[in-house]
Formats: sequence, C-alpha cells, structure tokens
Amino acid sequence: MFEYISSLWSQFLSLLSSFNISSALDVLLVSFIIFSGIKLIRETRAEQLVKGIILLLGIWIVANIFSMNMMKTILSYFFNFSVIALLIIFQPEIRRALEQMGRNNFGKKLGLLNKEEEKQKEKKQRCISAVVDSAAYLQERKTGALMVIERETKLGDIINTGTVVDAIPSQQLICNIFFNKAPLHDGAMVIRDGMVYAAGCILPLTKSNKVSLELGTRHRAAIGMSENSDAVIVIVSEETGQISMALNGVLTRNYTRETLQNALEEYLSSSSEPKTQKKIPSFRKAKKS
Repeated sequence: MFEYISSLWSQFLSLLSSFNISSALDVLLVSFIIFSGIKLIRETRAEQLVKGIILLLGIWIVANIFSMNMMKTILSYFFNFSVIALLIIFQPEIRRALEQMGRNNFGKKLGLLNKEEEKQKEKKQRCISAVVDSAAYLQERKTGALMVIERETKLGDIINTGTVVDAIPSQQLICNIFFNKAPLHDGAMVIRDGMVYAAGCILPLTKSNKVSLELGTRHRAAIGMSENSDAVIVIVSEETGQISMALNGVLTRNYTRETLQNALEEYLSSSSEPKTQKKIPSFRKAKKS
C-alpha cells in the first residue's frame, strides 16, 4: 500500500513539474465545459436522464466485479453507442445551448449606430407601441392573443405553419387578426424586424411538468416557444383578460399598459439579456411602476 501511494505521489510531482500555461488553459477549458454541461441539464428533463445513465454505469461496474457476463455484454453494447445515444437524447438541450452561444454578438456592443440601425430602432419603437396598444385594447374586451416578437433566433419554421402578412404593425391590424371570428385568430402572430410578418402560426407546447394547471394552451405554447428561442412572447388571456409575457422559459404575469411598455423597451432595445431572467420555467407577477 505504501509503495502504491508513493508511486501516485511521484506521478503527481511529475505532472506538476510539467505543468505550464498551456496545461492551465486546458484545465480551465475542460472545467468550463463540465460546468456548462451541469448548468445545462440542471432543472430540466435531462437531469433525470443523467441519473438513469449513472445508474446503468453503476450496474455495469457491479456486473464486471461479479462476472455477470450477460448483463455485462448487454450494457457494453449500450455504452459502445453511448455517444450517438447522448446526442439523440439531449438534442433539445444541445440545440438550446448552441443557439445561446450564437446569440452573443459582441460586434453590436462595440459598433456605433448607423442610419440603418436608427431606422430599425424607429421600427422597433413603432412595433412596441402597436403591441402595447393592442394588448390593452384586447385586455378590456377579454379577447385572446398570442404575439411572438422575433429577436436573434430566426423563426422560419414557425412562420411556415401560418400565413405571411408582412404588414406595418398597428392596433387596428393586430386587433383584427385576433378578432374571434377572423380566420387567423386561432394561432400566434409573429413580428419580424418591426413588421407583422405572419399570423395563424402554430407554436410548440412546453414539456415542463412545472407549469401551473391553471394555464391553458395559449400560455403553454408561449412558454414552449420561449424555451426554444430568445423571442419575446406577449399573451392576452381570453378567460381573464390578463396580460402575460414569456421569455427564456419564464412566464411573467399581471402586466398593465405601463409595465408592458417598460418591459418590451428593456427586452427589445437592449442586446444583453436582463439579469432577472432565469433559464428554468417559473411564474411570477410583473412589478407595477
């Protein structure tokens, strides 16, 4: 035992003597990848899958110790294809992580506003005003609405499920779309580059088991869309007239005209993510101004 410990200590000293800046960078990168992986699977369905994989690994170790050949063979075949299996199982989480990495645009933070950016800013402000006015109008009449405002993540696959409109946003247009007898009211409206781009679109429902039972399909679709993109989704409840917003898997509720205006200006005008946003599905009330 003493010789074994002495051998390990010698190996450690040998590795320590060859440790340099490149080795430190290597350790930091690996640590960051491991930390990001743990952060990615926390509080998601992937956490339960990881527990199952760890359990299978434990069974495989026991099978090797006690020479359980049949179990060892079956699990060996499973682990031989584990990389492909992990890519398939964790596809939604991997896709979400890559999308979040792609959203980081440092050029926008360093560059100055040009004329095109000024035009985009004006279109964005006009869009915010139209959405706020429409939400307030629909709230008074308890008319359901689901408005998706595209940001960095392109929503072409969602747009393809609806009808392209490509019109300048206004309260009249948006309220006509969500009028309960209109052909396109039963679905989501997608706003792209400050324009009402499509209506009657179908959104993916959230698969989270933490969603309150009091929420209907419209709110579940909004949360699901926010989990799969960085879009800002505004919801008006048909039952209560309550205005809600979904962003990054978080649903905030009880908005007024003023708080909705402030929230949209914060989330759509800033290139950085708001510090108050979480990455797991949760529900909270909007602060009154």
